[in-house]
Amino acid sequence: MSEVNENNRTHHPVGIFLRGMAMGAADIVPGVSGGTIAFITGIYFRLLEAISAAPVAFFRQLVRGDFLGFWRAIDGFFLVSLLAGVLTSIVSLASLITWLLDEHPILIWSFFFGLIVASVWHVGQQVKRYSPVLLIPLLTGVVFAWWVTTLPASEVDPSALAFLGAGALAICAMILPGISGSFLLLIIGMYAPVLAAIKTAAIGDLGIFMAGCLIGLLSVARLITLAFKHAHDIVLALLTGFMIGALVKVWPWQETLSWRTNSSGEQVPLTQLPVSPDTWATLYSQEPLVGLATLMACVGLAIVVGLEMVGRRRADSRK
Repeated sequence: MSEVNENNRTHHPVGIFLRGMAMGAADIVPGVSGGTIAFITGIYFRLLEAISAAPVAFFRQLVRGDFLGFWRAIDGFFLVSLLAGVLTSIVSLASLITWLLDEHPILIWSFFFGLIVASVWHVGQQVKRYSPVLLIPLLTGVVFAWWVTTLPASEVDPSALAFLGAGALAICAMILPGISGSFLLLIIGMYAPVLAAIKTAAIGDLGIFMAGCLIGLLSVARLITLAFKHAHDIVLALLTGFMIGALVKVWPWQETLSWRTNSSGEQVPLTQLPVSPDTWATLYSQEPLVGLATLMACVGLAIVVGLEMVGRRRADSRK
């Protein structure tokens, strides 16, 4: 993993910022993981390394007054650039993405579907040694992710403790490719309160939520880093399974089985079941837009393949 991290040191701050924006945009959408975006854009391992270094650097450098050493240990420019991109995206794109999902759901979900299909291929390529044993974590990931997408949403009191726990849970999911943090927030009934806090700039609630994110981030990043060091291929197989299972949620044609009322008092889908385009057209008497949906899926796939090709060329040029 050190080779990957060393190569990623050459990323330009603007490129990191744009990757952060892509991660933030993905995290807003229930069903899409920001961790998937980090993985396919080549910054996932660098992100894990930077976060994992923070607790040790805090005591070794920051407490002793070595601010520059602390900044270097946590890869400060990288983290700040990435976080700035994530926050910029969430604040500026939340309304746009919500509008796109409302007005052009088939096309947007098709794009995400193609993105994740290509991500499955990309992550699978990182396995060093293929073995039949890897089918176990692969299938475990598929079943777990599929099970998560079928969980019914619940309602909780948006208390301070709820915001703290939601932050910890969401960030743990967001850093794992294939597991959507925003979808988990939807399941536990905290998606609307968190989104409302962002839109209204509720500093108190957002501060507690961010504290929960920090707690979850520092703990899960270290665990994932250790897991990669000691069981690299098994972890990748599990993450690949997560993404395959998540495809159920981002399938463009869904039959809505139940509804919920959002923070604006509007009725939005709660429980959905993937169906064929023809079945969807029959149910809702609308054009399924199969041609345009296929095109959007291909665009998402092409973006990942393009990033893969650029990454390989850069890696070859450094050899």
